[in-house]
Amino acid sequence: MQEAADPGARGRRKGRNMRIRWSRWSPQLALAPAVIITFVAFFGSMLWTIYLSFTRSRRFPDYAIDWGDWSRQYERLFKDDAWLISLKNLLILGVGSTLAIGFGFILACLINAEKRGEGVFRTVFLYPLAVSLIVTGVAWRWLFDPSLGLQNFFHSIGMEWVRFDWLSSGDTAIYGIILASIWQGSGFYMALMLAGLKGINSEIWSAAKLDGVGTFRFYIEIIVPMMRFTFLTCAILLSLGVVKAYDIVVAMTNGGPGQSTYVPAYFTVNAYWQKSNLGYASAAAVIMLLITLAVFLPLVMLTAWQQRRKGSPA
Repeated sequence: MQEAADPGARGRRKGRNMRIRWSRWSPQLALAPAVIITFVAFFGSMLWTIYLSFTRSRRFPDYAIDWGDWSRQYERLFKDDAWLISLKNLLILGVGSTLAIGFGFILACLINAEKRGEGVFRTVFLYPLAVSLIVTGVAWRWLFDPSLGLQNFFHSIGMEWVRFDWLSSGDTAIYGIILASIWQGSGFYMALMLAGLKGINSEIWSAAKLDGVGTFRFYIEIIVPMMRFTFLTCAILLSLGVVKAYDIVVAMTNGGPGQSTYVPAYFTVNAYWQKSNLGYASAAAVIMLLITLAVFLPLVMLTAWQQRRKGSPA
């Protein structure tokens, strides 16, 4: 009755409701252009690449599809020895690069246990992350150079039996790339692991000391299970980095010796720039996408399940 008698109060209430609705929707409206552009660019490029993989596109796109031979590029791809080598190297690189997570965890544990100088050690171990993969690759190529790298140093002090010319042999070159990748990425995973260790309740550490639990058993049976979410996050980031590995391969070996260090990303770029075959390169890119989804989606789903399980009441 009072609002009916006071039109001004009704107008103020209506204006307040409009301001509340505007404050609720204005962030979404502000982000809408960026979301639309990202959606179109990301999914549009993905669909365009998939479509081109069924065509005979060479240097420039050819949008005509021969439906009688639509799988030609994929059949040719899996008959290409270079592509099979790149898939094998992808698996080797993925398995070998997991050592970066292990080293990162060990470094984090050592830093967390010794509080003095924590900032200095954290900065030292994080320094490689500030260096681009191109610079990392060039630096490690020099270290692997028999005439001026580590092998030359050891030979100069009489240790003639030391061999550190990994990049000169097709059998060991990929392991040189793995070693450089571990050096570059261990600091990053150390920082993630250190953040996870800092989030563990200090009473758990005190209780373990009072109960006389051994250090190794304490970390394996208590700390590692509690940090499973951190390990999953590291695994997701590592898998993405391995699938798109390109610049460090270019800097260290440029795919050689021969084709021994080809990886899918290098093969895809090479298929277009060297062979001028856009359709062939698109087919390789689509397989890379499928590999990423096959590795990435299960890890994301597992991470989401772990979060729901952690947040659900006992």
